[in-house]
Amino acid sequence: MDILTPKKRSWNMSRIGGKDTRPEKQMRSLLHAKGYRFKLSDKDLPGRPDIILPKYRAVIFVHGCFWHRHPDCKYAYTPKSRIEFWKEKFAKNVKRDKKNLSLLQRAGWLTIAVWECEIKKNTEDVLNRVSEILQQQLKMREVA
Repeated sequence: MDILTPKKRSWNMSRIGGKDTRPEKQMRSLLHAKGYRFKLSDKDLPGRPDIILPKYRAVIFVHGCFWHRHPDCKYAYTPKSRIEFWKEKFAKNVKRDKKNLSLLQRAGWLTIAVWECEIKKNTEDVLNRVSEILQQQLKMREVA
């Protein structure tokens, strides 16, 4: 059972931002320090990726584990009240994510998903993984 009133819960939820979250800022800072240059938004791209790396024709989504349902993650819990509402909400989010990734990939973009908990746990591992993927992408583009 929720300990907050519906009005207070609504107010809390309305304060959750979808842009410039702490994990996004951390990821951008890591990429910038490593020498990567990027754009932050392109309203024409499906799903509005958090980070766009035009040189690599790559996009990065920094997903919150709760909202985007990171499999087997402790942060991807389901609230105890209004369970059906949340199940439907999460299912729509996951379906939309898959659709946007598919659209981007068909348009020739490399898509990379980074999870909030990964950034919290080990930023260097995340940066190394993303950097490896980007370097492979650059090599493939040079060959083609």
